[in-house]
Amino acid sequence: MAATRLPGTPRLLRALNDRAALELLLDRGPLTRAQIGELTGLSKVTASQLVERLEERGLVTRVGEQAGGRGPNAQLYAVTPGSAYVVGVDVGPDRVVAACADITGGVIGRVEQSTRDTDDPVGVVHNAVVQAAGEAHAQLASVRRVVLGTPGLVDPGTGDITFAFNLPRWHRGLLAALREDLRIPVVFENDVNLAAVAEAHTGAARGVDNFVLVWAGVGIGLAIMINGRMHHGNTGAAGEIGYLPVPGAPIPRDVSRRAKPAFQQVAGADAIRAVAREHGFRAATAAEAVRTAIAAGTEGGPFLDELARRLALGVASTCVVLDPPLVVLTGEVGQAGGSALAERVQHEVAAITLVSPRVQVTELTEEPVLQGALRTALDAVRDEVFGSTVG
Repeated sequence: MAATRLPGTPRLLRALNDRAALELLLDRGPLTRAQIGELTGLSKVTASQLVERLEERGLVTRVGEQAGGRGPNAQLYAVTPGSAYVVGVDVGPDRVVAACADITGGVIGRVEQSTRDTDDPVGVVHNAVVQAAGEAHAQLASVRRVVLGTPGLVDPGTGDITFAFNLPRWHRGLLAALREDLRIPVVFENDVNLAAVAEAHTGAARGVDNFVLVWAGVGIGLAIMINGRMHHGNTGAAGEIGYLPVPGAPIPRDVSRRAKPAFQQVAGADAIRAVAREHGFRAATAAEAVRTAIAAGTEGGPFLDELARRLALGVASTCVVLDPPLVVLTGEVGQAGGSALAERVQHEVAAITLVSPRVQVTELTEEPVLQGALRTALDAVRDEVFGSTVG
C-alpha cells in the first residue's frame, strides 16, 4: 500500500526551518547563509532559499560582510529589529514603568510615571505605552503586544484582574477597556509570576524546570514553576502566601475588607521593621534594616535568624507540598538579605520539614517584573511573527 502523503508537509517543514533559523540568529547574532545551513543541517540551496524568503518578508536583513574567505565576501544576516515591538509595564501603587523592546529583545525606550494624582488607570497605561513606544521611535501600530505586571489576582480564564490589594482602581473590565483604548493585544500577569519568568530566563533559575520564587518586600508573594510552566491555579491565586494561616498571627475571616493577611502580619515589611527595632536596628524601610544588620556583622545575626525563621514558615509550607529543588529569594528584603539570609532560610526549612531545597538569592537586581513582562511579550510575539513566515 502506498504511503499517504500528508497535505501541507513541505509548507510545515519550511515554517519549522524558518523558525529554527530565526531563533539561531537571535541566539548567535549575524551569520552567513553557509553558517545558517551548517548550524541547522540544511543544504546550501535550502538555506539560501530560506534566507531569501525571510529577507523578502522583512524578518532578516543584511548587516555586513564576513571577510577572509576565497572569492567575494559572504553577506552576514541578522533578525530585523524593527519587524515587531513589544511593551512591558510594571504597575505599582505609586508608579508605572513601561519599556519598549524590539523583536531581538533590545530595550530601546523606557518611561516612568507617577500614579499618585490620578484615578484613571486606562489613561495612565495609555500614556506610558505611547511614550515608551515614542522613546523607541516605534509606531504604535508596530507594537504587537503589551504585558502588564500587577499585584494581585489575574483570572486565568478571562485574563482580567479580580483582586488587587493595593490597587483599588484596578478591577474587572479594565482589560477590555485597555484593549479598546490601545487597539493592541494587552495581557495582565501577576508581578511575582513575571519576576519568576525573568529569573528562569536570565537569573538564578536558568536551566531549572521546577522551582519556586519567594518575593519578600513590602508585600510577600510566591511564584510556582512546574516543568517549565507557570502554575496559576484555578482562580489565579496560586502563590498568594500572604494569606497563609501561620502561628503567631490572627487570621482575618473576610479578606474583602482588606484586613492584613496572617503571613503578611508575620513576614511583611511592617513586621520586619518591628523585629529590627527590637534588635536595635531602626530604619525607614525593611530592606534598609536588613542591610544595616548585615553590615553590623555578628551583632546583626540574631535579627537575621529571626527573619529567616519567619520567612521559613511560608517557604516550608510551600516546599513540603511541591518539593522543589530550588527556592529563589527576591524582592527588596530578599535582595537586601543576600546569601546571608538565603542560607539561614535554607537551614531553617531543612530543620522543620522533610525536604531540603537549595535556597538562593536572586541574580536579578534591576526591575525583574519589567524584565519578565518583556520576556513574556517577546515569547508570544515571536511565536506569531516567526510562525507565519510561509504565508
